[in-house]
Amino acid sequence: RAGGFYTAQVWPGLRLVSLNMNFCSQANFWLLINATDPAGQLQWLMGVLADAERDGEKVHIIGHIPPAHCLRSWSWNYYRIVSRFEGTIAAQFFGHTHLDEFELFYDEETLSRPVSIAFVAPSVTTYINLNPGYRVYEVAASYPGSSHAVLDHETFILNLTEANAAPPGTPPRWQRLYSAREAYGLPTAFPADWDRLVRRLQDDERLFQLFWFHLHKGHPPREPCGEPCKAALLCALRSGRAADPALCRPLRPALPFPRVQELWRQRQLC
Repeated sequence: RAGGFYTAQVWPGLRLVSLNMNFCSQANFWLLINATDPAGQLQWLMGVLADAERDGEKVHIIGHIPPAHCLRSWSWNYYRIVSRFEGTIAAQFFGHTHLDEFELFYDEETLSRPVSIAFVAPSVTTYINLNPGYRVYEVAASYPGSSHAVLDHETFILNLTEANAAPPGTPPRWQRLYSAREAYGLPTAFPADWDRLVRRLQDDERLFQLFWFHLHKGHPPREPCGEPCKAALLCALRSGRAADPALCRPLRPALPFPRVQELWRQRQLC
């Protein structure tokens, strides 16, 4: 009632936290008044996570705008919270970008140990040259001691070219595009596996082109993703917080961070 964010117990041992990401939006000019913690949402989140930690609960966080797309001060504070409660936060789920991607979180001391991942699901909403898509997550079941972690995910798409060519009245045909672990050869779907995937994408061009294809839900742009584009994308996958060039330094090819940010702005759909 106060700010549009809430928590609920899904089943014993698993708690859901829904965040109102309008309080971090770069398009919300009211946040010029208070960009650090509007409505006290982050302070509230820390309280919920502390209680969950005490009670032995795991937490799934859901929201619309991914953390790295938020205002810098809010994003960095949220990153710190995720690092503090890495043993309690079992998964994070966001959307907004219309694309099929993710954002990694690392320990704050070295920025090298992956502690969490924000899954960014594709949109059912159509866009210019972009198929509708949705994602199904496989999560560890509810049993004593369950991690409640994401074990895999599958993406399904509606091929707009095929649908538009069909006779009027033809029901839409949703089709499975890929399974993450199957497509990328992941042993599990933990943060460390996605971190290793980013490193593999640097050197395996076939794998990178497959990821580029999935990123755009089976309809990539006509213009290929060259070295600058690739550097900016890999940097985005490592960036769970906004405007931090340190997160991209381990990557190849190296690219000046202002250029990376320019390329990020060019590919934003909303």
